[in-house]
Amino acid sequence: MAEGGMSRRGFLTASIIVLAPSVPVLRALGDNRQVIAFESAVDIVEFTDDGVRKGIVRVAKVVKTDEAWRRQLSPIAYHVARERGTEVPFSGAYWDLHDKGLFRCVCCETALFASSAKFDSRTGWPSFWQPIAKENVRHGEPSSGYSESEVTCRRCDAHLGDLFDDGPQPTGLRYCIDSVSLRFIKAKS
Repeated sequence: MAEGGMSRRGFLTASIIVLAPSVPVLRALGDNRQVIAFESAVDIVEFTDDGVRKGIVRVAKVVKTDEAWRRQLSPIAYHVARERGTEVPFSGAYWDLHDKGLFRCVCCETALFASSAKFDSRTGWPSFWQPIAKENVRHGEPSSGYSESEVTCRRCDAHLGDLFDDGPQPTGLRYCIDSVSLRFIKAKS
């Protein structure tokens, strides 16, 4: 060790501690032994249950085994949110809901949509013209007409539904979301 300096072991340990948060986490999926890289932390906008914006926070990605998701979710919620399925139209709890409130992710509780952006698309699924915060969802851009792209929760990668470009103004977008991917929090007033 150099005089007044750090040992090689101390330097390596300090380097790992400093760099560890920025290194992507890797996980093996199922029996196919694929390894997928994903973010270990994301920035989302936090909201109170009353829909009040608290600010942007950096949070850990929510990652669980398939078995843990199965224990947490109903069979249909697991199928939709974790296996990218779709519920039957007009069967979900929220397609015809008109109460004021906030919709959170069924998997990780991230705020996703406000009832003030919900509209009747006559499709049988809850539809929104915008998310509560663009930071809280991921999607590609639909190209035109009925082209769609998948909508997922940024924090846990849950499948929420699809995005279309046939919605109302001011955005012209329709976030067509499966009810089972959401948990509704009714406004207190």
